[in-house]
Amino acid sequence: MNEHFLLFDVGGTDIKAGLANSNGEVLQVLREPTHKVAPENAATVLVAQLEQLGRRLQEDTGATASSAGLIVCGLVDSEEGIGIFSANLGWRNAPLKSMTSQALGLPVGFGHDVSLAARAELELGSGAKDEALRRNAVVMIIGTGIASALMVDGRLISAGGYAGELGHSQVPGGFDCACGATGCLETVGSAGAIAKRYGDKTGVSVGAKEVFAARAAGDELAAGIINDAVEALTFTMAQLCSSVAPEGIVLGGGLAQAGPGFFAELEKSLRRRLSFHRMPRLISAHLGADAGLQGALILAREVNQASAGQAS
Repeated sequence: MNEHFLLFDVGGTDIKAGLANSNGEVLQVLREPTHKVAPENAATVLVAQLEQLGRRLQEDTGATASSAGLIVCGLVDSEEGIGIFSANLGWRNAPLKSMTSQALGLPVGFGHDVSLAARAELELGSGAKDEALRRNAVVMIIGTGIASALMVDGRLISAGGYAGELGHSQVPGGFDCACGATGCLETVGSAGAIAKRYGDKTGVSVGAKEVFAARAAGDELAAGIINDAVEALTFTMAQLCSSVAPEGIVLGGGLAQAGPGFFAELEKSLRRRLSFHRMPRLISAHLGADAGLQGALILAREVNQASAGQAS
């Protein structure tokens, strides 16, 4: 039986929506900006947007979905189906799972975007043939900010949605952060921070890629900013080695595209910080931009199986 699944990956900037078949093939993907409204209306407006996207996908493909997978940004209580808080989109303690299920008329699997992208990466991407990595790993998505997920002894750690906020862990030399704290990792170690710091110093608007190119051309300012990022990232990685001892640290996002030379810098810096600790492998993520939808597909399949079991 070829069942179909609606997939939703809700980010602070846009929504990716897809429809997949039971073979895991994503037949169509729609992408549109996430509507920005007053916080008190954010959840209602989001669910209406998801309902509209789901209807379009089914009409366009001629398929009827049997379940849906929904992953969202911010703090998430996946067990209760609650969007605890989204700084970008404004909702607080919103029952997004039940609201979306009612709107679509389907069972909905619900979770955190980075956690499920990490799970997809470990089950279907870099960890697909690596049991040790699937059991103990950290996935760090380093882009505008830094988002993370922790897999310990085969279990994705949630702590009610608060675990894995490595981008907001404190590092030496960190700056004021939009979250309200000072010294957060992502103010130094993210791709966004590299670009911002270089732009603030030079008055030139660039991306992190251009800063790496400037360093390669001998720019000492660019070299110093990238070195600061390396030191901040490996400071946090060393803390992870002391606490959850990952077999591997999987790096995704824009900064992971900096190439093997950057990975070698991170490895050298991290080794310098460790003594008896297990040295994790530093691994480039395989799934890239598709990881979120693949994570949503995992949820959609699980909730579909659970619903079928209850029906029987």
